[in-house]
Order: sequence, then C-alpha cells, then structure tokens
Amino acid sequence: MNRFDIVIVGGGIAGASLGAELAGKASVLILEREDSAGYHATGRSVAFWEETYGGRMVQPLTTASGPLLRSPAPDFSPRSFLSPRRTLHIGRAGDEAARDRLMEEFSDHVELRPVDPAALLPGLRPQWILGLLEPAVCDIDVAALHQAYLRRFRARGGELRVGLSLESAGRGPAGWRIQTSEGAIDCGILVNAAGAWADDVAQRSGVAPIGITPMRRTVVQLRVPAMPSADLPLVMDLSARFYFKAAGEGRLWLTPHDEEPSPPCDAAPEELAVAEAIARFQEAVDWPVEAVERKWAGLRSFAPDRAPVLGFDAHTPAFFWFAGQGGFGIQTAPAAALLGASLLTGEAADDAVAGIEATAYSPRRFG
Repeated sequence: MNRFDIVIVGGGIAGASLGAELAGKASVLILEREDSAGYHATGRSVAFWEETYGGRMVQPLTTASGPLLRSPAPDFSPRSFLSPRRTLHIGRAGDEAARDRLMEEFSDHVELRPVDPAALLPGLRPQWILGLLEPAVCDIDVAALHQAYLRRFRARGGELRVGLSLESAGRGPAGWRIQTSEGAIDCGILVNAAGAWADDVAQRSGVAPIGITPMRRTVVQLRVPAMPSADLPLVMDLSARFYFKAAGEGRLWLTPHDEEPSPPCDAAPEELAVAEAIARFQEAVDWPVEAVERKWAGLRSFAPDRAPVLGFDAHTPAFFWFAGQGGFGIQTAPAAALLGASLLTGEAADDAVAGIEATAYSPRRFG
C-alpha cells in the first residue's frame, strides 16, 4: 500500500507517540530514515520528568503528561514509566536571582522547597550555599516508553517503514505525493516530526522553514566510587552550567548543559565539552573521578521561542508541524501527542489536555 491518510516523517518519540494516537482513526505510515526508530535524540536522552524544565511554556504539557507516565493504561504498559528521583537545584553567591526567578515562575504550579544543599549532597563544596528541592521529579524509562508507543501504533494498524527517507514532497489535487528513496507515496496529510531535520523536511516539501535549530548536548558517564549513593537527587546548577544524576552504584551521567548550534547530523561529543563537564563537576563536589566510561551527544531542536511547534502550517494546507520539542520531548510526549491528534483530526481534546491552550504552540505564531 502506497496511499495513506497520514504520513508522519520521523519515528522518534514525537512521531511514535502521535502515530499511536492517530492509528485506528486513519491509515497512518511513519517514515524513518534510519534503520531503527529513535536512533537520534530519543535514543540518547538522559530523560527525566521535571515540571520546571523547559520553562512555563512547556510546563503545562509536562504536568499533564505526569499522570499518563506514572499510571499508564494497562493495555499500554503493565508498569509505570517513572521512578522517583527528585531534583536539587544548587547555586553559589550571586545565583540568588536565578533561584528567585525559578520560585516566582513556578511556585503556583510546582513544589519548590528551600533546603541546605549540603544536607542532601555529601561532598558538596562549601561555596555552594543555595539549594531548592523539587521533590516530584522522576526518571523516565525512555526505551520502554518509545517501544510502548510503537507497539500501540502497530496494534492499531499503523505501518512503520525504516531506512526510508523523504527526498521531496509536493501537493496535487489528491493531496501530497512524497518521493522517497524507494519510490512514491501518496497521502492526505503530511506530518513533520523529523526533529533536527524538521526545517529540512519542510524545505523539501516546499514549505517555508520556521527556524528550528538543532543544538548539540554532550553527556559523559563517569565512574565515581566515592559517590555516596545511587539514589541521589538529580543535581542542577541554578546558573545552567551542568547537571548530573546517578546512573547506578558508583556511576553518574553528567552534562555541561551545552547547547551548540549544529547542522542535523549523527551528533558526536567534542572533547572540549567533555573536559568542561568534568571541570564543572569537580567545582561542585569533591568526589574523585576514576574514569570516563562513555561519552555521547544528541541534538535538541528548538524553535526561535523555545516552545514546541504543534499544528497546521500557516500557509501550506495539510502540512502539520510536530517539532521543536527541545530537550523536553520525552517528558511531554503523552500530552503533546493527545493535543496534536486533536488538532490534526479536529476532534475534541482528551480530558488530560483539555485545559491546555493549544494556540500557544501553533506554527502560526511565527507569522
């Protein structure tokens, strides 16, 4: 079959979650250019569910996703995708304004509790005197979530084709004709869920790009035998220079919180970013680093205002944007998929997202 109601370009968490909500209501195909879905940003995420992460534009989607991740429907997953973590935001003298902004921005929606950071983080260096605890934060089982969405997608009749890239697309009287590396595919609605390649897919489809920029984020896995325990909170610098979290006994994942503009690509870590990450970590705690065991990088893709882009293009009929999820696409996936499906089909929004103002995420905001 080479005619579908909807074709989704991109099989990461964005495309898989939206496809799972649309399949069964229409014939849906997901096109994935790699040999396996979720190879890029989804497969490299250090994912957690944190309501303050991404700012107030993102928070409604994160908050609405929490119950769906914590207590999924039995036919979707037999267990929760979340496990308790907590976040400890730490700062030094001079970071008071950042702490106060965080509290002011989120105090009406998120529990944030001033604490003595040294009491929660043994080995913290004495200059780190500011602490805010965000107790509701959880880790996300990314692989399980992504696979659950792909299973639901297939169970509802959706089709996934991997190793197949969109080369061009154009509109005709009957809808879209997509030229791929293996021939033509026709559809009524074309969905751009291509992550770092979102603007490229738009241009290949004759649609004006909206300025979605891929940003490289570096992560290293350190062996730290002196780390006090494996259930430490996620530790985030109030000045956004690093964060780290335990990844098992004596191991942690660390990032220098870098956001370097990058062309869409198979991202690789740069040695300078790895060195900066370790230096910033050692400024914060006195735990010796025994080894760098792994290092990797992924691309986080942001619209100009850093909010997700969900909705039909302002100028091209039947071209639907589902992109710009930045570094928060996994923690917002359940709500974003429900909201996106509602916008695409015109059906009433699911109760879980009925209170979210969808126009805030419309591509029409870019004129």
